[in-house]
Amino acid sequence: MDFQTILVNVTIWALPVLFAVVLHEVAHGWVAYRLGDDTAYWMGRLTLNPIKHIDMVGTILIPIALLVMQAPFLFGYAKPVPINFNKLRQPKRDMVWVALAGPLTNLVLALLSAILLALTMLLPASAAWLALPLNLMCQASIIINVVLFIFNLIPLPPLDGGRVAVGLLPRPAAYQLSRLEPYGFFIIIALLMLGVLQSFLGPMIMGLSAAFMNIATF
Repeated sequence: MDFQTILVNVTIWALPVLFAVVLHEVAHGWVAYRLGDDTAYWMGRLTLNPIKHIDMVGTILIPIALLVMQAPFLFGYAKPVPINFNKLRQPKRDMVWVALAGPLTNLVLALLSAILLALTMLLPASAAWLALPLNLMCQASIIINVVLFIFNLIPLPPLDGGRVAVGLLPRPAAYQLSRLEPYGFFIIIALLMLGVLQSFLGPMIMGLSAAFMNIATF
């Protein structure tokens, strides 16, 4: 891949990735705030200012590396919003809603991107200079938000799906699952290296992405 192609791809993917990961984290913090935990509020993280949320590795280096390597889909993350689950009014129950807020936000963003994609197809030919980049960015936004939605629902702490599972399982099982949290990312990396996650999640990601893309053709 030449430098010009890389530059074009970075330009197309930069804003969708930034919006997806920032709004994902803000959603966690906002729901936690509504349920009694003001930690994110007092730390200035309930803001759409991307500077407050950017993680040099997760928001910049990993997405660029995946683009350069021509990975089948893109992934990234922002700085996790601080949540003090002990401050929640009903910690075990509210943990579920706080955890679900991020992935569900990505699902909504994928839907909004599909609607905007449909609107770009209604623009006249004279506006192709605007329609084409918007079209490509909407497609990128659908993919990255679907990836974040599905990936984060893996029921393994510290991913959102893991926290949902801990909140829903009976206490003995929830405790055993929560003990995996320090090793969760190592397990994920191992599964990625072995190709297990790609073979399992890939069809779901491609299927849901295609479903959203098809909305634009209705």
